[in-house]
Amino acid sequence: MGTFIQLVVDGLATGSVYGAIALAIVLVNQSTGMINFAQGGMAVLSAYFAYTLLGLGLPLILAILGSVVVSFVLGALIERFLMRRFEGGDPDTAVVVTIGLLTLITGVAGWIWSYNNLQFPSLFPSASFSVLGAAVSWRSLGTFLVIAAIMVGLQLLFQKTKVGLALRAVADNPKSSAYSGLPVGRLLMIGWGLAAALGAVAGALVAPKLSLTPGMLDGPLTYALAAVILGGLTSPIGVVVAAWLIGVLENLAAVYVPFIGNDLKIAVPFVLLFVVLLVRPQGLFGRKTVVRV
Repeated sequence: MGTFIQLVVDGLATGSVYGAIALAIVLVNQSTGMINFAQGGMAVLSAYFAYTLLGLGLPLILAILGSVVVSFVLGALIERFLMRRFEGGDPDTAVVVTIGLLTLITGVAGWIWSYNNLQFPSLFPSASFSVLGAAVSWRSLGTFLVIAAIMVGLQLLFQKTKVGLALRAVADNPKSSAYSGLPVGRLLMIGWGLAAALGAVAGALVAPKLSLTPGMLDGPLTYALAAVILGGLTSPIGVVVAAWLIGVLENLAAVYVPFIGNDLKIAVPFVLLFVVLLVRPQGLFGRKTVVRV
């Protein structure tokens, strides 16, 4: 039982990493209707901003808050001067642009800060406490709670606030939103800015666990995209639950399914994804899209 609980706890902690990136992807999609493949790179760049502010002598919490502000502005500027040229056009073109943006950000980060592993301090202590025979670190628990709080906050934002409803309206139909008097351009900038700010939080949570490098989130981004598809693009709660499910099942399969082990556990989320898409293409928590013709 102790081993099982340990695997579940570790899986939830790992899944929280995937969930943080997945939430930022959902935020961009809910506010602009696009999929941002550069989200992982933007989160890494935000972590480097925080690392630089730490080097200037700021306390950790202020450095992270500073990176959140800088990232919000950067995300808004990227939407205004780059992505807006492709919004409303061919979705495939916008996807290619975000992939190119990811490559550019990774290269710029490596050029400025080098490709060496850098140590980033954690917001939470590395000590552990015991729960039913399992060792739970305060860092894992803190990451889990922060992601859970952000998940609930985003759900409330999109469902209960005027700004969230306006962001969803703009993503669904920009022309009708403009005719209704909504400031479409400003809302698109806010959506990208909020996603970049969320990426800054994700980068600060992940960097102490993985060590800070330009490609730090390349692997987690793949799992995050799987969580987005599995949970549904329209549900912040869904993608986080899916990310936790991926982390836990991956750990359990590696230990309790002999032919999988550590070498093949990477295939577990994608097998799960294949099965779910056959049964429920919109994802576990996503909404069906009805198109009138």
